[in-house]
Amino acid sequence: MEPFALPDFYMPYPARRNPHEEHARSHSDAWAAELGMLDAHGPTGTLVWDQAKLSANDYALMCAYTHPDCDEATLDLITDWYVWVFFFDDHFLELFKYNGDMKGAQAYLDRLDLFMTAPGQTPPEPENPAEAGLADLWARTVPKMSDDWRERFTLSTHNLMVESMWELDNINRHRIANPMEYVEMRRRVGGAPWSANLVEVAAGAEIPDRLAGLRPLRVLRDTFSDAVHLRNDLFSYQREVQEEGENSNAVLVLETFLGVSTQEAADLTNSLITSRLQQFENTALTEVPIMFAENGTTPDDQLAVGLYVKGLQDWQSGGHEWHARSSRYMNGNVTSAAPVLGGPKGIGTDGLRITPGTLGLERRRAQHTDVPALREPGHLPLPEFYMPYAFPVSPHLPEARRHGAAWAEEMGMYEPVPGVPGGRVWDAERFRAYDLAYCAAMIHAHSDLDELNLSTDWLSWGTYGDDLFPAQYGASRNLVGAKAQNARFALFMPLDLGPVPEPVSPVERGLADLWRRTAGPMAMPARRQFRTAVEDMTASWIWELANQVQNRVPDPVDYVEMRRATFGSDLTMGLARIAHGNLVPAEIYDNRVMRQLDNSAQDYACFVNDVFSYQKEIQYEGEVHNLVYVMQNFLGCDRERARDVVNNLMTERMQQFEHIVEVELPAMFDDLGLSGDVRAVLTTYAEELKDWMAGILEWHRSVDRYRPEWLAGQHGGAVPEVPGGWQPPVTGQVPRVTPAGVPERPAAPGHPGLPADPAVPGRASLPAHPAGPAPTRPGVPVGSGAAEPTGRGGPGVFVPPGPAGLGTSAARVAETVAGERRQ
Repeated sequence: MEPFALPDFYMPYPARRNPHEEHARSHSDAWAAELGMLDAHGPTGTLVWDQAKLSANDYALMCAYTHPDCDEATLDLITDWYVWVFFFDDHFLELFKYNGDMKGAQAYLDRLDLFMTAPGQTPPEPENPAEAGLADLWARTVPKMSDDWRERFTLSTHNLMVESMWELDNINRHRIANPMEYVEMRRRVGGAPWSANLVEVAAGAEIPDRLAGLRPLRVLRDTFSDAVHLRNDLFSYQREVQEEGENSNAVLVLETFLGVSTQEAADLTNSLITSRLQQFENTALTEVPIMFAENGTTPDDQLAVGLYVKGLQDWQSGGHEWHARSSRYMNGNVTSAAPVLGGPKGIGTDGLRITPGTLGLERRRAQHTDVPALREPGHLPLPEFYMPYAFPVSPHLPEARRHGAAWAEEMGMYEPVPGVPGGRVWDAERFRAYDLAYCAAMIHAHSDLDELNLSTDWLSWGTYGDDLFPAQYGASRNLVGAKAQNARFALFMPLDLGPVPEPVSPVERGLADLWRRTAGPMAMPARRQFRTAVEDMTASWIWELANQVQNRVPDPVDYVEMRRATFGSDLTMGLARIAHGNLVPAEIYDNRVMRQLDNSAQDYACFVNDVFSYQKEIQYEGEVHNLVYVMQNFLGCDRERARDVVNNLMTERMQQFEHIVEVELPAMFDDLGLSGDVRAVLTTYAEELKDWMAGILEWHRSVDRYRPEWLAGQHGGAVPEVPGGWQPPVTGQVPRVTPAGVPERPAAPGHPGLPADPAVPGRASLPAHPAGPAPTRPGVPVGSGAAEPTGRGGPGVFVPPGPAGLGTSAARVAETVAGERRQ
């Protein structure tokens, strides 16, 4: 029996079928046989593939659907690539999944990397069909494309291969990932970014390299990837989870994390697919045209991007149609949509299907019909937070408080601002209530007074700016004015430290002062990186305003990923690298362990702010950028249930952080053969993140900024309840949080062979820091920093360790540009 009924899918694009399908099928069958893919045996002696299995999976049908417009030779090439990638996946798991041979698996993957050669390099002689196939495909594909494309494709191919180790590690640990980790890692191991690179080949149109890294194209790639992978998880659940014992599947992740039935988890997975597809559409229709205009994109480059977007759409609809037909997947009860208007007839048209789905209409209506006046008012009771670390406090806190208040007044932050309802963004009373010096004193507890003053001022500037933008530009929907202000920020951060224009506002005056005090001691590369970090954070304020203009509640995945920027968290990695100098190789920071260390800490801190700031943002400010509210909208549940989901996600992220620090970080040190100095820097970095998270939580608990009585006084008294106010339907089940703050994790419903995450081993050996001065850390002076808060949200920017001594305090605080994100 199938474990659940496949849902009503949202599919806004028609599927079409390439007329060269049969030639591709014959070609790929012969190619697979020639390369030895039908003769490869697993450890038990059984064949990984035979002709019957290859024919049943029918990758030529998949490629004919996903690339309907390419010519015969290109379709042959694309089909061979997919035959190779599916063979690699099955071959790797057959060789290493059941015996848990992690060293053998790593050696297998390391060899494959050698076949992705740069011009002038010669690959080794292949030793298995996966290597032979990659060598052949590389030689047939790379000469057609540019060096920029080759570098991007090399990275995505490397990712989908090496991140198979993450899946293997989870299988060995009987571990089911948390939802955010799963989405992030599934992109890398699932291969859809790799597929997006092949779309450029099939369309004969490369994305211009200068646009490839911008947010609109990143979001198009990521939303495409998420929708492809989540759809695959629905269709492959029965084979992967029930038959093969794998645990990297979104349905299993959600049923375990939320404690819901398999059918409910499947329906939620489908809701997430719909949300990601609609984020794709929103980005393509609203962000891409603005990107063209702002970057002076030529007609040829616009055409290339347009063909790429069309190719991604074709892949979505074609991939869905193939899943509905392939014997590789569960599809006995899938409903295939009727052709549009009866559908055209003839060669290449029999796959023309479109499935808008009622869910798509419901999701779009829920996202765009938010009415602040109908929100449930009142304080959101706080849950018990899981926090295993204590926080130190700087002895210079009283002096920093006095300095910070005087600096904010000197910059004009208490003065009336044109266009702001009520006239002022801040006044002296509000600044006192925010007590940003206290936050700096905890997350930068070991700094001297000058450093702490500078940290406090960065927090003040970032918080003021992030409070200013929605107040000055949001109510009037003045996106153009906000962009113009954001563009002026670069003028006050000259790389040569030359003259700047006369500041015309407190936010400009503060930035000019902070840039001079902070960037002066930096070398030019570090200065350039630091300015980029500031610009990335301020650009995220524009993203928030764009959603406000559209009256749009963000997609949950897009929200979490942008939340790290609005909170200032995206500065963490860049600023830490500046402080670490050249001691830590750049590629170390892109290692899965380091990425997950950063992301788990960042998400915990961001979500702390969202829980504390719920009433302030949702009731009084009419905001939508709050994860509790985003989850209310997405899950269709009340705010208490959404709060518990967010708190459980925080706990999962913290437990993941603990496990990384104790188990995965030391293992990474050994696997990569890192020197003692590099190990000391990265170990200290992890310790500083502990202080950062603990300090952020304590700051939120201590300040007046979020207290119901203070909010009521600031906003002229409590807002009266709306008679008959809207109450969202309550659906699903949320795991109960124990008094210790750790959610109960039952075994996956209906899967006795797949236990929930075991307790992270060794937690008892990670004692919390005692209150007061922290002990000296290996290899780093006591004066090294922690992290800083950001704008309306809270502490979000890491203060890296740096040089000590006279004249170096600003260099050590390359630190906090943050501006605590929107609390």
